[in-house]
Amino acid sequence: MQHGAADFTEGSIPSHLIRFSVPMLLGNFLQAMYSTVDSFWVGRYLGPQALAAVSASGPVIHALIALVLGLTVAITTIVAQHWGAKQEDQVRHIVTNSIILLTIIGIVMSAVGVFIRRPLLRLINVPPDVFEGASTYLGIYLSGLVVMFLYNAAGSILRGLGDSRTPLRFLAYATFANIILDPIFIFGAGPIPRMEIAGVALATVLSQGLSAVLALVYLQKVSGLLTLRRGAWRIDFSVFSLIAKIGIPASVQQTAVSLSALTVNSIVNKFGSTVMAGYGAGLRLDQFAFMPAMSGGLAVTSLVGQNLGANREDRVKDSVRWSLILTVGITATLSLIVLAFSGRLISVFTKDTRVITVGTDYLRFAALSYVPYACMFALSGVLRGAGDTVSAMLITLTSLWVIRVPLAATLSRLPGFGIKGVWIAIVAGPVTGSILNYAYYRTGRWKRRVIVQRAADVTPRQDELSDPPS
Repeated sequence: MQHGAADFTEGSIPSHLIRFSVPMLLGNFLQAMYSTVDSFWVGRYLGPQALAAVSASGPVIHALIALVLGLTVAITTIVAQHWGAKQEDQVRHIVTNSIILLTIIGIVMSAVGVFIRRPLLRLINVPPDVFEGASTYLGIYLSGLVVMFLYNAAGSILRGLGDSRTPLRFLAYATFANIILDPIFIFGAGPIPRMEIAGVALATVLSQGLSAVLALVYLQKVSGLLTLRRGAWRIDFSVFSLIAKIGIPASVQQTAVSLSALTVNSIVNKFGSTVMAGYGAGLRLDQFAFMPAMSGGLAVTSLVGQNLGANREDRVKDSVRWSLILTVGITATLSLIVLAFSGRLISVFTKDTRVITVGTDYLRFAALSYVPYACMFALSGVLRGAGDTVSAMLITLTSLWVIRVPLAATLSRLPGFGIKGVWIAIVAGPVTGSILNYAYYRTGRWKRRVIVQRAADVTPRQDELSDPPS
C-alpha cells in the first residue's frame, strides 16, 4: 500500500469515516480561512466598499473553476474504484494524465478568465462604486488558476487513495503563508508597495502555488504515483475520455451551482452595496457551517468508490447511514449556534451597523438550510462514488434552477418580501435537493454506473508501469 493511503474495503466504517473526515474538515476550515482572513483585513481596514468588491468576485471565480471541480470529482472516483480493485498500475497511469489535463485547462482558463472578467462583472450588476476593485482582485486571482487546479488535482488523487491527511498538511502551509502575506501586500512592507485589494489577491495566489508545488513533489517522491519518465508524459485520450465521461456531468453540476450563485448574487446586488457586504459576510460564515456536511460527503465518495471497485456493495449502505448520523448531528448543533449568535458572528467582519443588520437577517434564514445540506451532501456522495454524476447533475439542476433561482427572482419583487424573499429561496434549494437525492438513492439505480470494469481498455504502456519513489 502507498504511503498515506487507506483500504476502505475492510474494517470499521465509522472509524474510516471519522479518520478520513476529520482531516477533510480541518482542510475545509483552512480553505475557508483563505477568504475569511481576506475578508477580515479588507472589511476592517479597507472599508465596506472594498469588502463588497471582494465578495462580488467570489461567484465569478466559482463559475470559472466549476469545470475543473467537476473533473476532480471524476479523478477521485476513478482512482478510488481502481484502488479498491487493487489495480495500482492503472492508478499511476491515471495520475499522470490527470496532471497533464488539469495543467492544460488551467492555462487556458486563466487566459480566458482574465480577458472576460470585466464583462462578467457587468453581467452580474456589480455597482460602479465597487467595480474597479472587483476587477483588480479578479484579474490577479484568475491569473493563478493553474496552480489552484494542480493542487485540487493532486488532492483529489490522494482522497481517492483514502489519504486526506497529506493534502491537509500542504494546505496548512499555504494558509499560514496567506496569513503572513496578506498584511504585507495589503499595507506594504520594505520594498513591497501598498497594494490594498490587489495585495489580497496576490497573497492568495502565491500561497496556493506553494500548496500545489508541495503536493506534486509528494506524488512524485513519496508515493511514486507521479513518474518523471518521458514516455509517461504523453497524452492518453482514453484516460481523458474516461475523466470526461464522469467529470463533464459533475462539471455541469458545479457550473449550475456557480451560475445559481451568480444569479442570486446579481439579485442581491440590486439592493445596493450595504446588502452586498452583509450577504458576503454571511456567506463567509456559511462556509464553516457547511464543513461537516461537505467533509462527510467527500468521505462517502471515497468509501463508496473503493467498496464498489472491490465489489463490496454491502458496505455502501452502512457508509451512508453512518455519514448521515455523524454529519446531521454536528450540523444541527452548528445551526443552533448560528441562530443564537448571528449578530456577533457578522460583527467579526465589519463595524458598520447596517451591514451587521443585513448579515444577521441572512444568517437566521441560512441556518435553517444547514441540515438539509448535510443530507444532500451525504447522499450525493454515494452517486459520485459510483460514477453516477448524471443523476447528481439533474437533481442539482432541479433544486437550483427550478426552485431556488425562480423563487428568488419572484419573491424579491413582491411587496412585503424584498431581500427576505431571496433568503427564503436560498433555504428552499437544499430542502428540495435532499428530498430528491434520497428518493433516487432508494431506487438503487446508481449501482449500475460503476466504471472500473468498463475501464479495462485504459492500459498503460510498459515504460510507465514502474517509477519507484526516490
